[in-house]
Amino acid sequence: MTSTQHLSAAQRWLLALSCLAVTLVIASMAALYTALPEIAAATGASQRQLTWIVDGYTLTLACLVLPAGALGDRFGRRKMLIGGLIAFSAASALPLVLDDPVWLIAARAAAGVGAALVMPSTLSLLTASFPEERRGAAIGLWAGIAGAGAVLGIVGSGLLLSQWSWLSIFVAMTVAGLALGVGAFTVPESMDQARPALDPLGALTAALTVGLVVIAAIEAPERGWLDPLVLALFAGGVVAGALFTLIELRVANPMLDVRLFADRGFGSGTAAITIQFLISFGTFMVLVQFLQLILGYAPLLSAIAIAPMMVPMVAVSAVSPWLADRIGLRWTTLTGLVVLGASMLVMSRLGTGAGYLDALWPLLIMSAGIGLCTAPATTAIIAGTPEEKHGVAAAVNDAAREIGAAIGIAIMGSLLAAGYSERIAPALPRLPEAAREPVSDSLAAALQVAERAGPQAEPLAAFAKDAFMHGVQQAALVVGCLTLAAAFLIALWAPGRSKPSLPQPVTAELEPVATPN
Repeated sequence: MTSTQHLSAAQRWLLALSCLAVTLVIASMAALYTALPEIAAATGASQRQLTWIVDGYTLTLACLVLPAGALGDRFGRRKMLIGGLIAFSAASALPLVLDDPVWLIAARAAAGVGAALVMPSTLSLLTASFPEERRGAAIGLWAGIAGAGAVLGIVGSGLLLSQWSWLSIFVAMTVAGLALGVGAFTVPESMDQARPALDPLGALTAALTVGLVVIAAIEAPERGWLDPLVLALFAGGVVAGALFTLIELRVANPMLDVRLFADRGFGSGTAAITIQFLISFGTFMVLVQFLQLILGYAPLLSAIAIAPMMVPMVAVSAVSPWLADRIGLRWTTLTGLVVLGASMLVMSRLGTGAGYLDALWPLLIMSAGIGLCTAPATTAIIAGTPEEKHGVAAAVNDAAREIGAAIGIAIMGSLLAAGYSERIAPALPRLPEAAREPVSDSLAAALQVAERAGPQAEPLAAFAKDAFMHGVQQAALVVGCLTLAAAFLIALWAPGRSKPSLPQPVTAELEPVATPN
């Protein structure tokens, strides 16, 4: 097993900078969750505007990460890292002077553009700068810290909000981005290999494919999966994806050779990453509501309560590449995804009487499963591409994360809402007309109605909590079963342990010996 003690000072610095930069990008996805009520009060943002203040960043990041990876391969990964960090910082500073909700959405979308340049650059710089025997350990640490980024973002923003206003979050992101941007100037460029030509049509159709699918996933929980707009967005994503595939098969220099997905390591690794982030972000969305609405935790306390999941995730990620080398991608993927599915089944047993420890141990099981299969899957994606395309390979890994996160939130959010609506329905006819709609919408709204009504509404609050937990149980059970099924399908697809090549016979390397006459 390779440890950091065998790395040069330059490699240690690159590893630290890459991990910090990817942590900043992912932490920024979740950093505003705890600040949304304060932002609404300060700016007058509507609920829909609040949604897009968060999702505008995620959407542009998801749409542009593949083209950004291609730009890094063509013009230099260090250049993209520095430019992305500067763009991210400039966009994060905009809300300090322009706090209108529309400007906030625009600033977050612009920050997502910078983040799209940063994210694939961090991984592709690592893979180009580390020799193959040390690459797995570096990717393992990168993947573990990246997986913990969302929790760090919520904890950090909660700490800032305990002392200052919501603007302090943007100050922190601006300062962190500038500091890392300055540090990135000391990183050597990794452009000794050939620079692939650009593929504008491939970049455009890739951005459309990812963008339409992510927007559909964002809109589905609110509008419904069979809403005409949601169906049209998904259909548009399928058409754009078909065009992207056709273009990439026909152009001389494709941005992403789609034939790579036929490689068992590349294809199964991408599928495994998507499933992992589908589970983790969907669970995260449900668990935060459980901590705040059922256990009554404040936002900061709920973030701190989730923080222990970082320990097994980072620890297991550090050793999982070493383990995958010995037992193969198939078994690490199967084991990790089965552990993920099992954690969902355990979570489906939570009820209204559950406490923090009841929710913590399935969360720790889930984080260990993520740690077990994330780094090997990322390594397989990188290993399946030539070195001059490592920026695009890193972007495929990043796009899989973003798409999985968006779909996971949509699926678990929809299942939770459906379960809640089903269980709360019998109580609605007995409520005043004005209270029926908010109570049917969500547990948070039902608890507000019960609080305004006083002690006589305590049975309503208890019934609404029971309905919410019914939705949690349904969401966890369905997703857990689907994850277990996906685990075996992906394991069948994934390659087993590669067999070491046999050494050539010694005699084949000897010069012929002259025979004396």
